[in-house]
Amino acid sequence: MPYRSVLRPGLFAGQIIVVTGGGSGIGRCTAHELAALGAHVVITGRKLEKLEAVKAEIEASGGSCECHTFDIREEQPVKDAIATIVARNGRIHGLFNNAGGQFPADIAAISQRGFDAVVRNNLTGGFLVAREVYNQSMKDHGGSIVFMAADMRNGMPNMGHSGAARAGTVNLAMTMAFEWGHAGVRVNTVSPGWIASSGMDTYEGDFKRDIPFLKNHVPLGRIGTESEVSSAVCFLLSEGAAFMTGINVCIDGGVPLGTRNIVLPKGNRSQPYNGFHLAVTPKVLQEGG
Repeated sequence: MPYRSVLRPGLFAGQIIVVTGGGSGIGRCTAHELAALGAHVVITGRKLEKLEAVKAEIEASGGSCECHTFDIREEQPVKDAIATIVARNGRIHGLFNNAGGQFPADIAAISQRGFDAVVRNNLTGGFLVAREVYNQSMKDHGGSIVFMAADMRNGMPNMGHSGAARAGTVNLAMTMAFEWGHAGVRVNTVSPGWIASSGMDTYEGDFKRDIPFLKNHVPLGRIGTESEVSSAVCFLLSEGAAFMTGINVCIDGGVPLGTRNIVLPKGNRSQPYNGFHLAVTPKVLQEGG
């Protein structure tokens, strides 16, 4: 069974689209959807084994994919990798700046080293990749860039370092949208909330314990799916969003909209969309997880 996208078949035929952090989670799902829609997907990350596994999945489903390993936090490896991708494919039509990572901690307990590491993962790395994609390809040919941000509309308690970096990403994308618009380059961001993805299984302790109960704080009464993020990313990369730039799309089930003095009505009528044929429920959300 192939990927069941809501977008039209062949939407990205003939296009080269880069997905950083494509070896797992939302990046893996989006790479599959892009390939199912006709793109030649270039997935990147630090672990070749994970990338090759996703490449094999995509090819088994009839898609086209290639892998490149580099650390988005290091300037010269980013320059070299983008140069290799452009030399091999001629140009880059789209970029999903998805790679990143963080760890839960109260701000008072975060060291400077830990803060800097998360900012480099979630802000500096995305800047470096986007800058090189623009300088080496998009400034001459146009294109579309989507950054991964996060649901930090009302702050990001227990992940202040990530919230600061993601807020910086949203502002950076707006500036890029203004400065690069003349070249036909659009730059947008997506801000997912609680999404059932493999990243949930990386947490430990109290944070892990609370994950199965997050849905109780969502107005839609459930956690989101990887496909619900991927479909938004694919739309923003597509010609259908040709006049959309500098915006942030929130994919969070409405979590930040309420106030603590208003009781959240209970209900489970919201039906999830899951077009990813290889989606796996995180262990922490499975019964007994």
